[in-house]
Amino acid sequence: MPPINHVVTGAAGTPIVFVHGFACGLSDWDAQVAHLSPRHQCVAVDLRGHGASPGSPADCSIERYGADVAEVLRALNLPPAVLVGHSMGCRVAIEAALQAPNRTKGLILVDGSQFAAAMGPVLRVAFAQPNGFATMAQTLFADMFTARSNPATAQAVIERAQRLSRQVGEKMLTDLQRYDTYRLIASLRSLQVPTMAIQTTFSNDKRERTSLRQGQTSPYLTMLADAVPGLRTEIVEDTGHFPQLDAPERTNAAIDRFLAAL
Repeated sequence: MPPINHVVTGAAGTPIVFVHGFACGLSDWDAQVAHLSPRHQCVAVDLRGHGASPGSPADCSIERYGADVAEVLRALNLPPAVLVGHSMGCRVAIEAALQAPNRTKGLILVDGSQFAAAMGPVLRVAFAQPNGFATMAQTLFADMFTARSNPATAQAVIERAQRLSRQVGEKMLTDLQRYDTYRLIASLRSLQVPTMAIQTTFSNDKRERTSLRQGQTSPYLTMLADAVPGLRTEIVEDTGHFPQLDAPERTNAAIDRFLAAL
């Protein structure tokens, strides 16, 4: 099977590979690619079942997605790259780093989280309702933006999420809960590269989301720090779950600082 859809921009410097989140796409990184591509080769991917990458539910899992990103690294014959993942893409970037360690130089996790084990029954109940996935997607994604967000951007992201195949959407939300419960911490502990968390929000066990401020932490950040020695953390405060869209300049600056420290 050919590599998943990907777009390469720029031709010099340490490669940076961007991995989008659940029900999202590679265009979410346009501001980062525009900022970094004059100095770095940038690669943005569409995961299976998203954007221009086909994929059936049976082909979709966090580990399979990680293998797909690792395959892109090999297909492009990239030197060690910095992998940048957002939300679900944090898990995918972690898996890609573990599956292609000789092609990974660093890892940036943008507003990741950890699904609680209790989310399993919640998801099953939600999916059983009429239009369950579309309704859940609308609720989840509306909560990812704030009053400071561009309304048109927020609405476009919400509508894109609702267009995701119901079968792929249900499979991947279920797989996220499975991965976070049984594999996430062990995978984090296996990382051997410099890692930074760019964090903007905190989600409680019910997936209710609030913005973070400087100096705040969360159970997720505590878990990361325990699992990843030397973790660097930057808070982009007063924004929603999509700092690359809501606060691109601050997000770009945080990425620049990590790259400069490598």
